Amino acid sequence: MSSMSWIILLIAGLFECAWAIGLKYTEGFTRFWPSVFTVVTMVTSVVLLGFAMRNLPVGTAYAVWTGIGAVGTVILGIVLFSEPANAARLVCVGLIVAGILGLKLTSA
Repeated sequence: MSSMSWIILLIAGLFECAWAIGLKYTEGFTRFWPSVFTVVTMVTSVVLLGFAMRNLPVGTAYAVWTGIGAVGTVILGIVLFSEPANAARLVCVGLIVAGILGLKLTSA
């Protein structure tokens, strides 16, 4: 499998984090520029996911994409919105990271 597909998938996951955080700033899509940012990053994320799926298995690509988005969004929520960073949450984030790495390492 192409390492470029993995790089594209990583970037797609980062764009997923961006749109998830952007949703918070749209205030229910009532703020114009945050809404534009969010929609653009949504589309970019899905398009890049589609490119990555040309060479990666769909289940692996989708799980890694959502995992990157979930981990990144949790971390940004802690940093930007003072969401809890207790041990249980951080262990769960670690489990997601372990799953992402496991999928990457076991992909043929």
